[in-house]
Amino acid sequence: MTQFQNKVAVVTGASRGIGYQTALQLAQQGAHVIAIARTIGGLEELDDEIKKSGGSATLVPLDVTDTKALQSLGPSLVSRFPKIDIIVSAAAHLDKLTSVAQGPLEQWTRAINTNATANITLIQTLHPLLKQSDHPQAVFLTENPENIGRAFFGFYGASKAALEAFVKSYGAENPEMRVSLFAPSPTATRLRDEAFPGDKPVQTAEQTAKELIASL
Repeated sequence: MTQFQNKVAVVTGASRGIGYQTALQLAQQGAHVIAIARTIGGLEELDDEIKKSGGSATLVPLDVTDTKALQSLGPSLVSRFPKIDIIVSAAAHLDKLTSVAQGPLEQWTRAINTNATANITLIQTLHPLLKQSDHPQAVFLTENPENIGRAFFGFYGASKAALEAFVKSYGAENPEMRVSLFAPSPTATRLRDEAFPGDKPVQTAEQTAKELIASL
């Protein structure tokens, strides 16, 4: 399949879960994937799978909460990539659920840094390259609406609400781009397993990634 032939796609959170499967499937469909994640081992495993399918990838071991490192991403890509066609922001942080009144502030800091600040930084560093695409697209993973404002979801839900607000503004500011939010169905990922122990998700990360890509 070559649906994304000659496209360049940036995928964050690419070392596992939905991000991993999205990066793999985009590469299998012809895109060159710039895969970003903290876990080098997961990125190397992804690269092996992409190569087996005849695809190509550039691995970027990077913690998206490292603002200075993320700010340098766009300038570092310019010499090799004249454009970015697709951004898929799948990196996220969901800690153990806690109350607003008693939750450690460290959990809030991590949630807002990963789910909100990192995405603003990603937009700012890649926007010049994204503008060079004939059909620029950016999709950001969010949360199902019923969980925003739900008991014990305060930190996570607030960080996702912030994400939704500035992504919608970004889309309104750039009508020539296709900017969207994607709320996945309950998916079997480590992130979800830690928050919902014993819960049975409805689909695999591979299935969710397929749905996400179909929306592009």
